[in-house]
Amino acid sequence: MTLFYLFTEIFKGNLWPKRQNMRHIFCPLLLLSCLSVGLANRVYVHPFNLFASENVSCETIKTEVTKPLETVPLTPLNNDSVVPDTRDFSGTDRLKQNVTQRTAVLAELLNSLGLRMYKALSSKQKDSNTLLSPMNTYGSLVTLYLGASKKTAIPYQQLLGLNRDTDRDDCVSLVDGHNVLRTLQDINSLVDGPKDEINTCVWAFARKGADLSKDFVQGTQDFSDASYIRAVDFSQPQEAETQINNFIQKTSDRKITSLFKDLSSTTDLLFVSSVHFKGNWRKAFQTEKTTMQEFKVDATTTVMVPLMTHTGTYKYLNDKDRKCTVVKLSLSKRAYMLLVLPHEGSSLHDMESRLQSDIISGWNRHLKEGFLELSLPKFSMTALTDLRSLLFDMAAEIEKSLLGSDAEFERLSSKKPFSVDKVFIHELGWDSSCALCFSCLLRQFCHPQWDCFFVVFPSCWF
Repeated sequence: MTLFYLFTEIFKGNLWPKRQNMRHIFCPLLLLSCLSVGLANRVYVHPFNLFASENVSCETIKTEVTKPLETVPLTPLNNDSVVPDTRDFSGTDRLKQNVTQRTAVLAELLNSLGLRMYKALSSKQKDSNTLLSPMNTYGSLVTLYLGASKKTAIPYQQLLGLNRDTDRDDCVSLVDGHNVLRTLQDINSLVDGPKDEINTCVWAFARKGADLSKDFVQGTQDFSDASYIRAVDFSQPQEAETQINNFIQKTSDRKITSLFKDLSSTTDLLFVSSVHFKGNWRKAFQTEKTTMQEFKVDATTTVMVPLMTHTGTYKYLNDKDRKCTVVKLSLSKRAYMLLVLPHEGSSLHDMESRLQSDIISGWNRHLKEGFLELSLPKFSMTALTDLRSLLFDMAAEIEKSLLGSDAEFERLSSKKPFSVDKVFIHELGWDSSCALCFSCLLRQFCHPQWDCFFVVFPSCWF
């Protein structure tokens, strides 16, 4: 079966195909990652049972934390010190057993939630580009779950697909969030290209004088390749805003700039996660065939863009039922990209609304080899998502219970009350041959009358 995972990125753009000679100029709409796992006749195990600790019981909601919360002191924010937090690798070997089934099941959960999020975002951004990483978003939610109260843990587990169906209304059986986060890292490690890179970074800024639970801090390390947990004096919010933004800019190699705005003196916690993917074409586009060519924006407007070109044998599919053409581009032995172009006159919106993981699995299974000349714009991709806004777009009740007025974070800090004020999800990905910022490209080219999309699948078999 084929499962989405990892760097599931989604965005919109345009193209102008030359159909008479099978030469298609693809601009992105939908970028996804895919995990393909050979698990024939797999015995079904409920996700909760894969990620819960042994002998877990249903804990009464009214009985919150009865023992003192184990916390860690925080390092004050200092822009002269940009060294990541010291990492604790204890316990990382205990997930080796059953790792294949865990990664497969977690990939399925990522796919389901990722498609829901994509549809929520795209419905609000019909005339703009959408870029989203479900892996990054899922990991951020699990990390925040580690600080949630028992009451708030219930909607978190329900959204993540990790709830136990047999729990009574007055209790909750908690999953081991660390198991989930480490399995995400197992999925990341499956990308096999020698020059392919996937890096995740987490920042958390808590108000001065507060502490954070050891469980939450460990979660940021389980989820990321580098983490920065710092204490900040929010009594002067504008000064704090400048310090935080400068710190993130330095520690992200200037990939994230001017992130936070309009901070409050009552801020308790700011959370940021960023995933960075860099890939290489297995069949490289010829540099000498990268030329400036016309790109049609609308019926009356064209612009000149650099297009990478490669002529050769590709696997592709003409899906007449869904009125689209699919082309596969390999990035490495396990990683590949699917480019998807709706047929002329077909509705992109209808295709998006019907998109399911089994459809993309079917595309991959039925690809046939053929000789094509393919032109693709040079690109990089970046996006920033406000998680609270995304959850609200899915359903107001989801945002309210997970991060809004009903959310309680009894396990996050010993300071009460303690809230999560802002959560941002940042994604950055590109092909190593890119020389042009694709986000700028999309801003120039995007036009609602022209439809196409573009799907990237790092795909792993084991």
